[in-house]
Amino acid sequence: MATALLEELKEKEISLENVRICYSPFSRTSHTAKVVASVLDIPFEGSQCKVIPDIRERFFGPSFELKSHDKYPEIWAMDEKDPFMQPEGGESVDDVVTRLTKALAIMESEFQECTVLIVSHGDPLQILQTILSAAKEQATSPANDLMSRIQAIRVPSVLTAPQVCSKYRRTSSISIDYNSLLHLVLQFEYTCHCIEFE
Repeated sequence: MATALLEELKEKEISLENVRICYSPFSRTSHTAKVVASVLDIPFEGSQCKVIPDIRERFFGPSFELKSHDKYPEIWAMDEKDPFMQPEGGESVDDVVTRLTKALAIMESEFQECTVLIVSHGDPLQILQTILSAAKEQATSPANDLMSRIQAIRVPSVLTAPQVCSKYRRTSSISIDYNSLLHLVLQFEYTCHCIEFE
């Protein structure tokens, strides 16, 4: 699990002193962050680990929350149709982008020159990966900062991109326990590496 990350960091010659772990406040992600911190020999209660509330799981609304995973295809069909539509009191894809943008701004301002491990949930990580990929493509645009590039790509064609509406998202049984989470390691040069811990 976390040993794959340790190997990745060693291969890329990234000092553990420059690693930060940002995690969702939910218990399953907190647990994963603790496990990873332990493997990396980073004190979980120290300054290298930080809870970021805005990377929490997407709120799907009262009709879907804490229901069977069989309901997810309904939400994802709505997302594909209109990423700005909120499912019955829940968050739209764009609402999640707003939260993630705030979280990225915090990470970028606090952790310059660091490698950040984000421990979150399947849906927010899929959305994050999509917006970071699209923002990276905007690197040649007049807007040089990440936040401006993210604002520029907040359009339906990007927010319903294959990464967000992927086969993984539609067909997997997303139990979203800490063993099946996607973890993104990103450096603020805006390169993104995906590691799935099993």
